[in-house]
Amino acid sequence: MLGLFMQWRRWGNIGGLSGTSFTDLLNQLENFGFFAYVLPFLLVFAVVYAVLCQLKIFKENKGAAVIVALAIGFLSLVGGYVPTFFQMVFANFGIGLSVLLIALILAGVFISELEGKKDTFKWIFFGLGAFIFVIVTFVSFNEYNGFAYGGGWWQQWGGLIVFLIVLAGVVVAVTVAGKREPKTGS
Repeated sequence: MLGLFMQWRRWGNIGGLSGTSFTDLLNQLENFGFFAYVLPFLLVFAVVYAVLCQLKIFKENKGAAVIVALAIGFLSLVGGYVPTFFQMVFANFGIGLSVLLIALILAGVFISELEGKKDTFKWIFFGLGAFIFVIVTFVSFNEYNGFAYGGGWWQQWGGLIVFLIVLAGVVVAVTVAGKREPKTGS
């Protein structure tokens, strides 16, 4: 039944797509460069345009904001760095998102039993989401060969990052412990 659903038999003869599957359609879009150029361009253009429209100088002149956003969008495609990076980041993001979704589904079974602990679960999933964000970022930069396009990003910067995370943890622990009121003995 699923195989029949995935077939587009009644599509018509539009652009030679008669009788093609959804997979064939996606492969054809990939061959046209839709995923490598059009989507990254649209993403960069939309973000840059939204940011520029918030600036005072571009609030009254949307045409200039469009021209600048178009230029930055097209320039981001030169060399192929941005499309390649987007392909890696969003593929890893999809994996991280599915892990978070599975954790949410599994936790949903237990949340109803622990009504008073919903805030705790929110913080746990915020922490899990932040952890997944960090992992996706590290894996994506490592696949992309790091900031300077040289290999071994984790080997170069991993020790420093672990040190900074431990240092931040110590600072938070000392700060939280320092806010507690001392117990008065009787």
